[in-house]
Amino acid sequence: MGLLALFRRNPPTANLAKERLRIIVAQERSNRGAPDFLPLLRRELLEVIRKYVNVDPESVQVNVEHEDGHEVLELSVSLPEKK
Repeated sequence: MGLLALFRRNPPTANLAKERLRIIVAQERSNRGAPDFLPLLRRELLEVIRKYVNVDPESVQVNVEHEDGHEVLELSVSLPEKK
């Protein structure tokens, strides 16, 4: 080990690992095509809708579409027919 090696500043290992992890997570999210929050968002929306209307859980659909460089959140709810 040379004398100059003592004075070199290497990036802290924790910060380097954190940055690498961010890159990996971002890449995995983009590869799957859907954000991680969609199942939670769908469940919470269903809870709110059920406060006012009795709907089947399968009638609530939440999707994210990519249009012209933007992400569009699409929500579809099939309401029951009036009796």
